[in-house]
Amino acid sequence: MTPFGEQLRILREKKGESLSNLAQAVGVSAAYLSALEHGRRGRPGFHLVQKIIGHLGIIWDEAEELMELARLSHPKVTVDTGGLDPRATEIANRLARDIRILDKSTLDQLLALLRNESSAN
Repeated sequence: MTPFGEQLRILREKKGESLSNLAQAVGVSAAYLSALEHGRRGRPGFHLVQKIIGHLGIIWDEAEELMELARLSHPKVTVDTGGLDPRATEIANRLARDIRILDKSTLDQLLALLRNESSAN
């Protein structure tokens, strides 16, 4: 599951919206929407996310958060570390190698660290 898929499912269920009704309302198949929720499809496009936001009546911070999660939900990522500190290349390669074995606590710690760094810059 991607961050977008997880949040979409939470919002959809909170609004009492079935997968098939939402899919029909935004013009995609239920299978495609299910694949988005489960992370089996790449990140959704801007216009689809806007249709989802509009149909579910999501506003302000929740809408902005869903847009950001869509941007951060591509399940296959390429990291270009050319020209960066050699440690950046090592980190990228170790993460690619080990991400499947990291537990939830470690993932939470890494995310907190990266979010703090992003907000500081």
